[in-house]
Amino acid sequence: MEATVAERGQITLPKPIRDALGLTKGTVLKVELEGGRVVLRKSVDDALSRMRGRIKLPAGVSTDDVMRELRGRAPGDAYLPPEDGERA
Repeated sequence: MEATVAERGQITLPKPIRDALGLTKGTVLKVELEGGRVVLRKSVDDALSRMRGRIKLPAGVSTDDVMRELRGRAPGDAYLPPEDGERA
């Protein structure tokens, strides 16, 4: 894919790239120079700050509980061997 630099230095990112990265109007990108390449990175801080406070957990469920469900055993948790049919 290609993008052309306009007179004022602006470029339009191809739609498949915007869609793949979830880039919408107002998304902040970090622009970095690495050797002879221009690297655009989606600002993680921006994405996180927009989500902060929007997700409510059910009563009695902690973020630790959610992370264990997503990632599995946390460091310091007691080891429990998997039950039959479960992944290790």
